[in-house]
Amino acid sequence: MRYKNFTWPHNPRTYTIEYRRVMGNHKVPYGRYHLEDMGLTRRVMKGEGEFVGEDAYDQFKALATEFYSEGPGPLIHPVWQGSNAYFVELSLSQEPRQDYVRYTFTFWESYDGYGGKAGLTQEKGASEAAAGTGNSVQTAARENGGVWHKVKKGESLWKIARDYGVELAALLKLNPGIKNPNLIYAGQEVRVK
Repeated sequence: MRYKNFTWPHNPRTYTIEYRRVMGNHKVPYGRYHLEDMGLTRRVMKGEGEFVGEDAYDQFKALATEFYSEGPGPLIHPVWQGSNAYFVELSLSQEPRQDYVRYTFTFWESYDGYGGKAGLTQEKGASEAAAGTGNSVQTAARENGGVWHKVKKGESLWKIARDYGVELAALLKLNPGIKNPNLIYAGQEVRVK
């Protein structure tokens, strides 16, 4: 797992994602109630883990350094969909020892104008591929030797990485201009090698 410049030496012990929706509850006179869907709100990513070994406390300090850096950054998990997130909470769960630190963390997904369809581009791309309507791998070689892919409607970085056999984290490293891994556009060119 990675956040901005910090890469965990091993994944946290637990990792949860909460999807939230705001609901309004209105009392109807002489009746019961009426619920109003006020829309999706942030995803919350929480977890806990431990650093073990001679540099355990140094690892925690490096994670804390990222907590103090301002603004959102890419949060990449090896299994779950990546997101652009704010690091909002970091807790040390016991007295620090040089060789063992237990901690918890919380990230809030940043809304960057993806049209309220958080996480759906990946599912749509996967369903198109399953139905045989997805786009085949298309690349173009450039003068600098890189291999590029032109994004088609419905594609996600996760799908592109899978199609080219590249880790999502490696794809993001090749494309530092992509600030939000959940937000790519049809016609955009993504370097894949």
